[in-house]
Amino acid sequence: MKAAVMEGIRKPLVVRDMPDPQCPPNGAIIKTAAEGICRSDWHLWSGDWTWLGLAPSMPMVMGHEFCGVVEEVGKEVKDFKQSDRVLVPFSQGDGTCELCRSGNSNICNTPLIPGVTYHGGYGAYVGIPFADLNLVLMPDAVGFLEGASLGCRFMTSYHGIVDRAQVRPGEWVAVHGCGGIGLAAIQIASAIGANVIAVDLDGRKLELAKSVGASHIVNAKAGDPALAIMDITKGGAHVSIDALGAAATCRNSINSLRKQGRHLQIGLTTQAEKGEVAVPIDRIVFMELQMIGTLGMQSTRYPGMLQMVEAKKLNPKAMITGTVGLEGASPVLEEMTNFQNVGVTVIDYKI
Repeated sequence: MKAAVMEGIRKPLVVRDMPDPQCPPNGAIIKTAAEGICRSDWHLWSGDWTWLGLAPSMPMVMGHEFCGVVEEVGKEVKDFKQSDRVLVPFSQGDGTCELCRSGNSNICNTPLIPGVTYHGGYGAYVGIPFADLNLVLMPDAVGFLEGASLGCRFMTSYHGIVDRAQVRPGEWVAVHGCGGIGLAAIQIASAIGANVIAVDLDGRKLELAKSVGASHIVNAKAGDPALAIMDITKGGAHVSIDALGAAATCRNSINSLRKQGRHLQIGLTTQAEKGEVAVPIDRIVFMELQMIGTLGMQSTRYPGMLQMVEAKKLNPKAMITGTVGLEGASPVLEEMTNFQNVGVTVIDYKI
């Protein structure tokens, strides 16, 4: 199969032939239709996550945010068949551990991540293990381009906002970082009736954030964003989200909260932080703030999100600012190093 292959840390991806994946008895082969180029891919390509043990064996076909069509299913698969259009959640499980059995496969004790633990969507075909647990039927009303974002950015933000932070209508929600995760979070929080403040350093990203649901925007270059949010909300956000994973956005998010507010951490750190960020502990105590982590979303939680997409309350396509072929993936990753990207770029296989 044709694939864009990672052969070294921060080295340009090489488009070349790779072996076709083999279908396990409990799995499926997916013909890739669209693959989002996600900042998590950049983290992996940059060698950012080696301290987490996420150092891919090379050559590696990255890509964890994709959708496609079932090409083949294993003999043990019951819920999917050839030609089904499917979404692929990146946070996958094996179905056997205590967490999977209790409905929390997104934090399985043996995590399976396409493009990290096995070859992913930067290739024309992907072999998915435990297909009945790790695939979701894609509604006919959802196109492949928008379907790609439902494998990571939208589902991660949905799980974080709806399940973990439990955002309620009328609450103030501040989103720090207006990349793909941030834009999805803005859409989702706005769709459920929250008042959303978007925070970023780039005016272009803030304008896009406003177009997808932010009622207020704050350019962090203009001053302390936490003080700006305190002023807009008359006391602080009920929920504040670090959608980037830098030390500054994490602290700004916590400092943006009102008493008994909830800080939602979605973004993962870089080599600069190596997973460690200093936080205002005394403020957390005195204001009774909550710190909430979130990771991906289990396949069983997709119906609610997909209903919102079908009802056009959520529009993943509104975040897409460009499409490329496999040859265009590497330049997009390189642009992410300096935060040049605006919106979401998708690899379109045009199937």
